[in-house]
Amino acid sequence: MINSKITLSVIKADVGGFVGHGSVHPKMLEKAEEMLKEKGKDLLVDCFVTNVGDDINLIMTHKEGINSEKIHTLAWDTFLSCTEVAKSLKMYGAGQDLLSDAFSGNMKGMGPGIAEMEFEERPSEPIVIFMADKTEPGAWNLPLYKIFADPFNTIGLVIDPKMHSGFRFEVFDLIKDKKVTFACPEELYDLLIFLGASNRYVVKSIYTKEGEIAAVSSTQKMNQMAGRYVGKDDPVLIVRCQSGLPAVGEVLEPFANPHLVAGWMRGSHYGPLMPVSQKQALPTRFDGPPRVIAMGFQLANGKLHGPQDLFADVAFDMARQKALKVADYIRQMGPFEPHRLPLDEMEYTTLPGVMEKLKGRFEQC
Repeated sequence: MINSKITLSVIKADVGGFVGHGSVHPKMLEKAEEMLKEKGKDLLVDCFVTNVGDDINLIMTHKEGINSEKIHTLAWDTFLSCTEVAKSLKMYGAGQDLLSDAFSGNMKGMGPGIAEMEFEERPSEPIVIFMADKTEPGAWNLPLYKIFADPFNTIGLVIDPKMHSGFRFEVFDLIKDKKVTFACPEELYDLLIFLGASNRYVVKSIYTKEGEIAAVSSTQKMNQMAGRYVGKDDPVLIVRCQSGLPAVGEVLEPFANPHLVAGWMRGSHYGPLMPVSQKQALPTRFDGPPRVIAMGFQLANGKLHGPQDLFADVAFDMARQKALKVADYIRQMGPFEPHRLPLDEMEYTTLPGVMEKLKGRFEQC
């Protein structure tokens, strides 16, 4: 039986930075495009390769469904090939997101970030793909709440009959590997208890009340999976728009007020998430500030028409200026919280070594 649904997979990995953690070398992006077009020619409907900071992002459409061994193997092999290029050029952190040599067809728990959704194409299928660098999956909590649950951001929740009943939020507990679903607006206050703790609880997916997929994010917590620092998770997010779902402008609006996210330098600081064009996705100041890009595509029969670089709009200039002012302010706090993350949150941390060195000097109060 022919599968009438289309699957959109966005898979990202940091397999080498140019220079330091700032960007991706053009030869690595060329290798990624070459791999997808040659190895995926009989598998993919369409594909697009881009980067945000030092992360390579593979955007693919296909008929294989989510968690496809074929698709994950293609992406893994692509990242391995890019790693070889990175090693030949002595790029920093070559292959750092590929956490195991024992890949077996599914990348869950292997390092790369994955967001996938399968759906029937509507008569018009606008999609926005957000990709971030120097932050973690919890960075999407506040924007997703505003997009799908806040009428002050999304007027469609009030005036669009198709949206008036609200949405369902699937929330993951990254520590205990559990999930819970909240119906909004009915359980809005319960939802916010968890979303406010964005270091632990993250929105994995959002559905309409009728069960139609509306948004999906990557949620891999790499430092815990690896048992060592391997970089903040640099998440991706797919959002479908219009026709009973939030309009493109409603989806972008939360990023006009840059919120604080965990990540930045050495994955150990809070900083403002700055919306930028893809060309400005080159974090340098203190390896930051954290960046987010928004690529808009019109999907037609599985083909990706675009992208439109949505944050290149001058309407986000004020957001960028505000983010820079926040960055100036919080940087003055140096190694003190709340700029530096709490010790149990830090990824590059010398605490265990220091505690071992000083263990004989701690006395009972």
